[in-house]
Amino acid sequence: MIEVWGILNVTPDSFSDGGLFTDAGAAIAHARRMRAQGADVIDIGGESTRPGATPITPAEEQERILPVIEELVREGMRVSVDTVHAATARAAVAAGAEIVNDVTGGRHDPDMLATVAATDAKIVLMHSRGIDVLADTEYDDVAADVRRHLAARREAALAAGIPLERMIFDPGFGFSKGADDNWRLLAGLGQITGLGAPVLVGTSRKRFLGDLLPEGADASEREAATAATSLLAAQHGAAAVRVHDVTSTVAALRALERTNRAIDESVGPAHWVTRLDETGGSITPAPAVRVDGIRARGFHGVLPEERRDGQEFVIDVELRGKFANAAYTDDLGHTVNYAAVAESVVRVVEGDPVDLIETLARRIGDACLEFPLVENASVTVHKPSAPIPVPFTDVTVTLDVSRGGTA
Repeated sequence: MIEVWGILNVTPDSFSDGGLFTDAGAAIAHARRMRAQGADVIDIGGESTRPGATPITPAEEQERILPVIEELVREGMRVSVDTVHAATARAAVAAGAEIVNDVTGGRHDPDMLATVAATDAKIVLMHSRGIDVLADTEYDDVAADVRRHLAARREAALAAGIPLERMIFDPGFGFSKGADDNWRLLAGLGQITGLGAPVLVGTSRKRFLGDLLPEGADASEREAATAATSLLAAQHGAAAVRVHDVTSTVAALRALERTNRAIDESVGPAHWVTRLDETGGSITPAPAVRVDGIRARGFHGVLPEERRDGQEFVIDVELRGKFANAAYTDDLGHTVNYAAVAESVVRVVEGDPVDLIETLARRIGDACLEFPLVENASVTVHKPSAPIPVPFTDVTVTLDVSRGGTA
């Protein structure tokens, strides 16, 4: 099942729960409840992003959240800090937070990306067009525009020294988007899940969900719609959802998990599609996605000249996973974006050098598994210019990596 992040606003003015958990004791008690209800991560914020909220200083933000973070970490909870301030991110990670969730994708504070790079923390890079969540809501194609924006933030984070495996992308539901834009973005989520890192979706109690309810319904009545959109996000490849009410969303996701398990048990291995052909006969195997001959220059090897001069590596990858429905839906969200896979492979090869191509193959395999629908990656690394003193054609290593471990 995908991760569920429980929202903990230690603020007096958040849009739906402001003032409920300003006391550290109340905040800690609520985090314990969310963990008991099934939350995998507690996402703690000390500054409201609602329209019209009064900005606070990083010092005040830290005063609100650090005692809570320290206690939750002491109790063994995984913690994310929701902040746009590098100083707060630094202090929160020092207190034990493992994720920095920046709603501006590192654009508000010019020190944010470098600050996170200097730690072992992950960072959530969210799409927005500034702190004002209601501003600048015009799009030609919202999913494509969000993808381009997040790809640019990915490159900025890489340049700052944050590796792709420490990134999480958030398409920013409700931020700089009109009501219809949010629905189009949910429908096109597959474009975001192809960026090479996990995707976090946060629709919880957002304004656009209110359009589904009777006039006058308040934000706390949007839980069923939150659970429904979280379920849809999971089906479109999201790796995590961020919610206020953990119980309803966990129940919805467990229903999806139980249904998928029943399908797998009745049909066979998970890579078989459940659709029968027109004769009512055979079951069609899911397609494998192959990208062969990816070329990139790297500085991997045990010899000094390999580290100094580098050489070309050629990579073949074969991916298997939950792609079967793509043959029937013609929807990119039901398969893997092979261009994004190739880009991810190149980034690994051009990244930090290693001695062994076995290690390089494993890193490439791990990068392939960051794509949500991929369950197994077979990686072959070719080293055609290896420093061998006899005639040869190629040196290769093939490694299979799956979500259950290396084969």
